[in-house]
Amino acid sequence: MPSDITNDLPPAVARHLAACNDHDIDAWMATFDPDALVNDVQREFAGAEAIRAFAAKEIFGDRVTFTPLRAVDRHGDITVHARTDGTYDKTGLPDPLILSLYFSLRGERITHLIIIHNRAMT
Repeated sequence: MPSDITNDLPPAVARHLAACNDHDIDAWMATFDPDALVNDVQREFAGAEAIRAFAAKEIFGDRVTFTPLRAVDRHGDITVHARTDGTYDKTGLPDPLILSLYFSLRGERITHLIIIHNRAMT
């Protein structure tokens, strides 16, 4: 059964979100394994170079922030549902925009991050 960890995020996830909200790309990148994979809007970015290029433009360029609303641990994989904001084009997006971030961790590093706009938060 999933356990609610909203107020007790794993250190790697907490550092990741804090680095994003602080607009610190170097600290954000330090949360990833060198061979990590990020999937955002059905696009894959594999490895540090590709992830940094994506993030520089679409996360840090748009000053994206995430405010966790709910987080669960499912057998060691972490799901964070977060209110998302920034200077990106919000045309056609709901307000507030809630994204689901699916983290796979190995030790203190993120190996996979999948970011999805689900139809409903359940």
